[in-house]
Amino acid sequence: MRVITGRARGAKLNAPKGERTRPTSERAKEAVFSMLQFDIADKYVLDLFAGSGQMGIEALSRGARGAVFCDVSKDAVAVVRENLKKTRLEALSEIYSMDALALLRSLSGKKRFGLVFLDPPYAAGLLPKVLTLLCELELLEDGAKIVCESAATEDVFAGDEALASHFTLQKEVHYGIACVTVLGFCKGGET
Repeated sequence: MRVITGRARGAKLNAPKGERTRPTSERAKEAVFSMLQFDIADKYVLDLFAGSGQMGIEALSRGARGAVFCDVSKDAVAVVRENLKKTRLEALSEIYSMDALALLRSLSGKKRFGLVFLDPPYAAGLLPKVLTLLCELELLEDGAKIVCESAATEDVFAGDEALASHFTLQKEVHYGIACVTVLGFCKGGET
C-alpha cells in the first residue's frame, strides 16, 4: 500500500498483521479518490474502522484539514500511528482506540465531518447503525461525502427508507466480494 498523490505521495504504508483487518484494494482506493478529487480540500475527515488508516491518510495527503481515526483494535491503532508518523501527518490527526459507536457519541456537538470513510467488518450490520448516528448526532456537514465499503450483497441502509432519505447514492462499484458505495448527505433529508 502506498499513498497515491499529494504531500505524502509514494509513502509506503504498513497494514495490521493477521486476517482481522481487510485493507481496501489499491484499485478501489484509486477509484474512490478519483471520484472524490474535488471534495477533499479543507474537509475534516473521519476514518472509522480505520485499519491501517490508508483512506484518511490519503485524504490528508490531498489537502484535508484534519482527520479522526478510530479502530477498536489496539494493533490497528499502533499501525495508524506508525503510518501517520511515516507520512508526517500526525499533527493533523486524532487517533482513538475504541468502539466506533461510542466514539461517535463522544464527538456529538464537538465535530462535523465533510468526508467519512466507513469500512466495518462485513455482515456485522454496523453501516446502518453508524449512518443513523452520524445523522442523529449531527456529525455531518451538509453535502458531506460518505464512502462505505461493504460485502457486495449488503444493503448499506438495511432497508431503512427513512435513513436512506438523508442521502443520495452517488456511485456504487463492485470489486469482487466488496462493494464501495459513495453517498452524499443532505441535512434536511429528502435529497
